[in-house]
Amino acid sequence: MERVLTNYIRALRLAGAAVSPAEAIDAARTLTVVGYGERATLKESLSLVLAKTVEEKAIHEALFELYFARASGSPLRTPDAEPRRGGVQDGEGGEAAGAEAMLDLASGADPDRLAAAMEHAAAAAGVDDIRFASQGAYFARKMLEALGVEALEARLMDRLETRTDDARAEAQALMEARALLTREARKLVSQRFEVFGRAATETFMNNAVLNRPIDQLAMRDMERMKVLVARMARRLAVKHARRRKVTNRGQLDIRRTLRANAGYDGVPFEVVWKRKHRDRPKIVAICDVSGSVAAYVRFLLMFLYALNETVADLGAYAFSAVLRDVALPLERMDFEAAMEHIIVELGSGGTDYGQALVDLQDQHWDQIDRRTTVLILGDGRSNHTDPRLDIFAEIADRAKRVVWLCPEPPGRWGTGDSEILRYAPFCTHLSYCATALDLEQAMDEMLMAYD
Repeated sequence: MERVLTNYIRALRLAGAAVSPAEAIDAARTLTVVGYGERATLKESLSLVLAKTVEEKAIHEALFELYFARASGSPLRTPDAEPRRGGVQDGEGGEAAGAEAMLDLASGADPDRLAAAMEHAAAAAGVDDIRFASQGAYFARKMLEALGVEALEARLMDRLETRTDDARAEAQALMEARALLTREARKLVSQRFEVFGRAATETFMNNAVLNRPIDQLAMRDMERMKVLVARMARRLAVKHARRRKVTNRGQLDIRRTLRANAGYDGVPFEVVWKRKHRDRPKIVAICDVSGSVAAYVRFLLMFLYALNETVADLGAYAFSAVLRDVALPLERMDFEAAMEHIIVELGSGGTDYGQALVDLQDQHWDQIDRRTTVLILGDGRSNHTDPRLDIFAEIADRAKRVVWLCPEPPGRWGTGDSEILRYAPFCTHLSYCATALDLEQAMDEMLMAYD
């Protein structure tokens, strides 16, 4: 009974439901009251104690029907409800007895017995550990072996070698029994994959995409990346949106303490501690949209605009030869259409970081103040033009922080027309950013400066 519940909770967690240990204990106590007898009551009870949000209730709704459904469609019953029957029996009879038992199991006379035997075989084969759909044939074979299919197959080979009408008829019956048991095994393995393996496969694919360099992502990865970027942005939004009440108990605010206790003749009944002021995040993103880094810019801007609830004050500027404000098309147009518009309009021509800084100073200088984080995404390759380090130094003095994310590996910094090592002394943070996980970490560290 406990194994049934713990495996179901494991399936919920794999699918993304955050079931805590306390909730698992509540579910166990609930089962002692409602039991497994009434399917509707069990489903509703587990929904109340295990699923907290609308998303988790949807996960529970789908998984319950899969997990508590038998491959043969028989009524709800726990895997331990009856002992194992069918398969090779020890003692007299040997191979023939085992084959007869398999034929009896496949006859369809007792669907509950077949379903129970399949469930026991699945437990013996470890089907709940399935992770990929390609493992289906392997686990189905392991289930048949747990049922005792070797005896049936040995009997089948013997009958095929015996060239009589009775032998051929028996061989046909044995082949049909084996085919039916194989179908039932594959059906159950497919069901367990949907319960335990589908989420694991998705997790594996998501991790593979998140750890792949952004410039190596294929078009088929884009839809998955949009979902993952939105998920990461929500995670960061939840983490950094909370207004923390920070009280520094190591520093007494003497002036406010004396004022608060003036009515007590200066006796400090009410102690006031100094508090740290917390700025609201303000980000000015400056993005190089030349061909070498355009793919990275797409995901950075996608990430930033997914954080709109946390970063309400966001400026976005793109450049190759000249710098322009791109916040308006990103807000008013579909994101993919806006990116295509930005790249077509600004992505051509030789890259000139110095001219971009001049344009920023001339047109948007008032956007940078003491609470602004200036976020630069680019490789620092400026085609041997003047990098205008003087303007960059002014930005560093004027802004709260300057964060530079470079898609080129550090071994290439400063080579050829790269000016990034000359900009580095004025940066609060300079890091190599190649994957979506690198981008998430950089954004997390940037927002922590405002906590």
